[in-house]
Amino acid sequence: MPAKAALLFNKADQLELTLCQQLNRMGYYRAIRLFFKGISRLGDGVFWYSLALLVPFIYGAEALYALGHITISALLCVALYSQLKNRLVRQRPFISFRDITAHTAPLDLYSFPSGHTMNAVNFAVLFCAFFPALFWLVVPFALLVALSRVILGMHYPTDVLVGAALGSLISLGSLALFPAGMFV
Repeated sequence: MPAKAALLFNKADQLELTLCQQLNRMGYYRAIRLFFKGISRLGDGVFWYSLALLVPFIYGAEALYALGHITISALLCVALYSQLKNRLVRQRPFISFRDITAHTAPLDLYSFPSGHTMNAVNFAVLFCAFFPALFWLVVPFALLVALSRVILGMHYPTDVLVGAALGSLISLGSLALFPAGMFV
């Protein structure tokens, strides 16, 4: 990791530690831990893929064009967060601090940015843009995914905030370039 990035992450880790600890302690309650493990697991893609499979039945074959746009944006998110994680190599909170508990198994080694959050925000923005009636479902779910990542000890709050910002930039950027969708 570049020395400047390491110094910046070390300072951020110390500033965020108290909030990270407070949220992570919520995971000691079994019901809360299981709820957020379920949310996080659904946020791995199960929720979004299931929703994508249902949308054509609700909105018809025209929805497939929007789903193509959403898929391209999702692939861009995956490519971006995996590159950033492998270059910036910020240790997960449960690795850096003994008093942060991993309430679930990590999917990869590093925490910055939160890929779960980046994807959740990207999906939420795009589903809302193309299928506004789904707002009530996708926005609360995306917020729960973001919260789950800190409670479960996988991420610092800044990992989640940057993931949300990047997911927003990708989705809003794709809509700015293709307001009616990439395949219309």
